[in-house]
Amino acid sequence: MERFRLIAVLLALCLSTTGCLFRSHRVEAKRSPVPLRTATQEELVAKIAELAASVRTLNATVDIDTTVGGEKKGKVIEYQQIRGYILVQKPTMLRMIGLLPIVRNRAFDMVSDGDRFKLSIPPKNRFITGSNQLTKISDNPLENLRPQVIYEAILMPEIDTRNEIAVLEQGRQQVVDEQAHTSVSQPNYHIVVLRRDAGNTWHLYRKIYFNRADLQPYRQTIYDDSGAVATDVTYSGRQDYNGTEFPSLIEIVRPQEEYSIALKIIKLTLNEPLKPEQFQLEMPPGATITALK
Repeated sequence: MERFRLIAVLLALCLSTTGCLFRSHRVEAKRSPVPLRTATQEELVAKIAELAASVRTLNATVDIDTTVGGEKKGKVIEYQQIRGYILVQKPTMLRMIGLLPIVRNRAFDMVSDGDRFKLSIPPKNRFITGSNQLTKISDNPLENLRPQVIYEAILMPEIDTRNEIAVLEQGRQQVVDEQAHTSVSQPNYHIVVLRRDAGNTWHLYRKIYFNRADLQPYRQTIYDDSGAVATDVTYSGRQDYNGTEFPSLIEIVRPQEEYSIALKIIKLTLNEPLKPEQFQLEMPPGATITALK
């Protein structure tokens, strides 16, 4: 025992007098100077419910940027930006139209009632119907696109307190210091949502990220039943649209299918009545129909 005490004393003397066993240097903390706001879990859950209730219908003109590919494909393809239109009506209806560049004919027309969808592709004279639940991943990433992915990204749902549990987590995010024009670290909040499935088993369902500078959600991650990321959505450029705040840029990433879609809002009308016929899509005469499971 005396031997170990002697070693400890000698080591302490060495460290305190000569610094022979280590070197130190200063680390400058790169933190955001922006004043941060605080909130409780209950307040953030209420914020999600408030945002969900603020939009009942949506009629948007958008620019659509699409990218497919990644590590699995070994390459990335960026498609030319196209103009599009999106109609959304709660609780489940969505219609999305994309126009060909320059000529502005319809590149596609897609309608969904939440459970099933119809997709018309006039340039290929194809008409596709199927379930919103993707059961088999296609080699063509865009064939894996389901309207429900767009719907859930655009209209962030409130938390279902009967079948979901919300947990507050504190984390950090990288933001740009507007004065120094550098990336700095800033504390943030996450609301982690657990969902109960039909077998009464709880699993990670989604995570909503809040910026503490304004307590607005800037990102939403949705997980599949195995806990892998299914959809990763970022929201930016919040603007006031006739009294209702809404992001002007929504970026959707599907890592498993390797495609991403960015929706830049050009014009937006919220909460005005939409007609049932605006969500009807008939198969064009002579089109080749494909039924997906």
